[in-house]
Amino acid sequence: MKANLQNSQHYNWGDGCDGWVLLPNADMTAIQERMPPGTSEVRHHHERSRQFFYVLTGELTMEIDGETYSLAVGDSIEIPPTKRHRAQNVTNSDVSFLVVSSPTTYGDRVDEL
Repeated sequence: MKANLQNSQHYNWGDGCDGWVLLPNADMTAIQERMPPGTSEVRHHHERSRQFFYVLTGELTMEIDGETYSLAVGDSIEIPPTKRHRAQNVTNSDVSFLVVSSPTTYGDRVDEL
């Protein structure tokens, strides 16, 4: 099935962030997300899910087990299961990126409080 931002399920998360579920399968999900300037998600991990982030626009800062990575357009990063991580936008512009997870992260997120 053809998927795009117009025909995919949209949701809001965090402080003004957007997500579009492009592929909603249990064995693999693909989501496009947008983070406004100065936003971040809660540090967390997944017990089973492996994730792959690919930056479409802007610059994404990804913290993984205490190390920080700056990802520009065209950069990607893999996050294995159990690795604590969080996405951040520390710039003055929106960042958009793809997140591919296998299997799905639904029900597999553990927030680090």
